Amino acid sequence: MDHYFKTFWPLIMVFACAGSAFAADTRDAHVRLKQLSLPELQHRLVEIDRRLEWLATFSLRSGIGVIGYRSDWRGVPDRGEWIQIDFDQEHPIDEIVLVPNLWRDTDKGFQSDGFPQSLRIVVGTANDPEGTVIAEYGQDDHVQPRIGPLVVPIKRVIASWVRIEATQLSRRAFDGEHVFQLSEVFVFSKMENVALRQEVKASSSSIDRVGAWAPRFIVDGHTPYLMDSSEGSQSRAYVSRFGEQPILYLDLESEQTISRIHLHAVDQDDTVPQAYAGDLGIPNRLKIEGSDQQDFLNPVTLLDYQRTNINDIGPIMMWRIPETTCRYVRLIAAEPQASELGSPLVRPQRDIRIGFAEIELYSEGKNVALGKRAFADYQPTVRERSFSALTDGENLFGEILPIRTWLSELAERHDLDRLRPLVVAELNRRYARQRDQLTWVTWLAVFLAVGIGVTFLIDRIIRMRQLAELRCRFAADLHDELGADLHVIGLLSDLARTAVGSPEKHESIHQRIRVMTERSGDAVRYCINMLEAKGLYGDLLDDMRRSTDRIMADFEGEFTFEDDAEVLRGLKPRTRADLFLFYKECLVNISRHSNATHFNSKLTAHPHEIRLVVCDDGHGLADAQFDAVPSSLARRAKLLGANVSVQHPEGGGTCITLKMKTRKWGFRK
Repeated sequence: MDHYFKTFWPLIMVFACAGSAFAADTRDAHVRLKQLSLPELQHRLVEIDRRLEWLATFSLRSGIGVIGYRSDWRGVPDRGEWIQIDFDQEHPIDEIVLVPNLWRDTDKGFQSDGFPQSLRIVVGTANDPEGTVIAEYGQDDHVQPRIGPLVVPIKRVIASWVRIEATQLSRRAFDGEHVFQLSEVFVFSKMENVALRQEVKASSSSIDRVGAWAPRFIVDGHTPYLMDSSEGSQSRAYVSRFGEQPILYLDLESEQTISRIHLHAVDQDDTVPQAYAGDLGIPNRLKIEGSDQQDFLNPVTLLDYQRTNINDIGPIMMWRIPETTCRYVRLIAAEPQASELGSPLVRPQRDIRIGFAEIELYSEGKNVALGKRAFADYQPTVRERSFSALTDGENLFGEILPIRTWLSELAERHDLDRLRPLVVAELNRRYARQRDQLTWVTWLAVFLAVGIGVTFLIDRIIRMRQLAELRCRFAADLHDELGADLHVIGLLSDLARTAVGSPEKHESIHQRIRVMTERSGDAVRYCINMLEAKGLYGDLLDDMRRSTDRIMADFEGEFTFEDDAEVLRGLKPRTRADLFLFYKECLVNISRHSNATHFNSKLTAHPHEIRLVVCDDGHGLADAQFDAVPSSLARRAKLLGANVSVQHPEGGGTCITLKMKTRKWGFRK
């Protein structure tokens, strides 16, 4: 037992812990799953699918057989029912498994029938009749509906009895009455089911005329499942033919102390209904004997089993027997006892056949019959049904698992089958959200592309306008700056002609022509490079005064400035240059076209506005252009973003007024 326990106990604990974890995931699935990232959800689904590939499968029985235990029906759900299993002695127990009764729902498939909504498990000893609650499940734990076993791992405890109390009943399927039903209860001490065929007490029992719901059926080892581990190779069970002597032998190769026997019934046809009522190869009376000699001169009876009811038959028949040491074991299809002769359940001797899918003999928790030689006093006539099938560890579905491992896998499969749809639903919700986000991103990309296109188009239009403005500014600069300088040079040339007789004056005029020529070259370079500098002459006021002195040398008048010069220094270089060229163009127009003798110019700089007024006493503008601003001045005013107007005083002459805001949209010009 200890060797087998050490071998399988870690695996059992993994199954139990995994099952409990997945049950917890199922209870809090919606909260837990929402906390996982998408890669974690995908990984969880892959883990579930990978685990489901090798877990034992729910293959359900068909035909006739034992069902389990059912209490009397109750009118209300909170009328408690209980069953108590009394052991033959105290045992250290570490796990309890509750197997539900099943019924077929036409919409949902198989479901548990009468499995309690709330329950608690109490254990105790002969000296502790009240016992201790070791596990409790409420409605929030969602223990039903279910088709898999409920595995209850517990801290190892010494007990001589276990009581399952149904505190909240559920309805049975066929009439809706509240009952407490279970198919089987397993109580494990390591790998040993200490509840097997022990005494059972119940608060009530619903027993029909064939005794299908008796309390004893809850510990007979029969479940609604077939052993389908989903792994291993298929093995056809051995069954003798009519006329062959119905005795089987096993050689254990050495003496073994046997304490438990498992017989796996012959696997039936997969048709429904079946030709046999699940009892093919199982005689009405089966004697199992052991001996240390092959000739069985000193046989010891291990088990004398006599079937009294079809409910005694199941896919796996298990018995705990007194520990007996032997090397050879034989199974005999014996004559029924006299009291059973004439019973409709007892077939004539000529019809007796014997055979099983597997014979398991346990010594210290280990199947010592596995792989050992099985034989009879005759050779089987059907090669596919050989004696080796009795001890090869496989049935029609594959590998035969230890009972505790098998039930743990079924319980884990149940939890995973409940968890998987929740994971898939959460993944689908995440994928749907991703699709929505992708749709939004796609539309955003479309809008962004359209925006980029529109921005590119607007930028191109702006650049074209800037190019046009640049050309206009270039033309204005050339006209204003270079034109004014050339006009001055022309005037100086006229003076030079009149000063031929005066060398000193002639030399001075030539010097001034030389200076103006250099300044004209600078002006051309300025216009070509569009320099964003302080200007041609440095400070704006100084430049305006020098231009006034140079251009208006033959006129009477003056240039005046009022208020704050810092306002002028705060202007952008381009704005200062345009303001200077506007003023210079006004002076050139007076000197060229007005026939004036006097002029007056005044610059006023307020923090929010700059005003320039230039007046003369000439003949004014031509009638066709009366009150019209000369185009050169209008062009320069437009570049400044300023307003320009023309007035004609009553005494004659012309006044040009420029008004310009120092800031545009909050930024300085």
